[in-house]
Amino acid sequence: MAKTRAPYADAFRQQMIDLVHAGRTPEDLAKEFEPTAQTIYNWVAQADRDAGKRHDGLSTAERQELTRLRRELRQVKMERDILAKAAAWFARETGTVPDKGSNS
Repeated sequence: MAKTRAPYADAFRQQMIDLVHAGRTPEDLAKEFEPTAQTIYNWVAQADRDAGKRHDGLSTAERQELTRLRRELRQVKMERDILAKAAAWFARETGTVPDKGSNS
C-alpha cells in the first residue's frame, strides 16, 4: 500500500510558487525541498489559474464549488431514491398498487 503524507501547508506552497516566479526552476526546488518538480509545476499552474493568468482549468474556488455541488447532488439523489421507495411501500400497503410478485 502506498504511503500518504499530510498536505503541504499553504504558506509552504506559496513560498515555492514565489520562488518559481522569482526565477528558480521546479527541478532545483525539488532537489532542495521535498515536493517533486511536477507537484511544484501543478501548484504554479493552479496559482496562475486563481490569478486569472491561465484559463485551461478550474480555479480553486470553482473546484470547491464543483465539489460542493457534487456532494449536494449525491445527497439529493439519495433522498429521491428513499422517497421513491417509501412511496412504493405506501402504495402497496394501501392496496393501490399490486405487489411485484402478483400474477395479475
